[in-house]
Amino acid sequence: MWDRDVLGASLLPDELKRHIREQLHELRPSRLLFVRKPERRAHARRRVWFGTSRPGEERFFQLEVDHLEDLREFDFAAALAGGATPGVPLGHPLLVVCTHGKRDRCCAKSGRPLYDALRRATESDRVWQSTHVGGDRFAGNVVVFPHGLYYGRVGPGAVDALLEANADGRVDLEHYRGRAAYAFPVQAAEHAIREAEGLLGIRDLTLVSFRATAEDRWRVRFRAEAAVHEVDVEAVLADEPVYLTCGAAEPTRPRRFCATAIRRVR
Repeated sequence: MWDRDVLGASLLPDELKRHIREQLHELRPSRLLFVRKPERRAHARRRVWFGTSRPGEERFFQLEVDHLEDLREFDFAAALAGGATPGVPLGHPLLVVCTHGKRDRCCAKSGRPLYDALRRATESDRVWQSTHVGGDRFAGNVVVFPHGLYYGRVGPGAVDALLEANADGRVDLEHYRGRAAYAFPVQAAEHAIREAEGLLGIRDLTLVSFRATAEDRWRVRFRAEAAVHEVDVEAVLADEPVYLTCGAAEPTRPRRFCATAIRRVR
């Protein structure tokens, strides 16, 4: 079982932990996920992925090592900056499902059935269980790399539609939470434009600008072909308190990012 502090509490050697932290610092903003596949426990080698989900630069690489200590030899930050790249380019989507029960039991309760459904619906090697990806209250959560597409509240019955959309280069807007590369206000703006304009292609929108206009208020611009859409976003507290996690002691009014105005400016 993964601990809440997956790196600090892991059994990895201290020197390797230090190296990983240094790499994450060089690549910031960045995130480390531990992944597993229960049916692969007998495999001696360890599989590793690294890459970027920055829009327009999306690429992931896969490598295998005999021992995790071997990762100290690799400079992933330099590789992504244009240096020699260990591993091979990932030629297919990689789907990671949060099943981090020690972080919150919702993730295990909703994530494991989702993982099983995805594994049955697509090539098993493309689907892995992962540590916390964020947003416990949206479980089951799945992230699709290399684009870093976050999907939430995905049940086993929604798997076919999600996979079909991704294969066609579209987002499944019903469950789409946003891109890993975007801040929350930008995610809210992107979703609002997609919903208003019916733009479902992964590459249909390009971020133009993002700035704060006041406390808890932002203005975001996206380009869609020849048009530029501008969205005002505001952070507000939800009207009704909810239990944010399965382990929450009492309900809380969550902070939400809402599009308050959308207009075409060009």
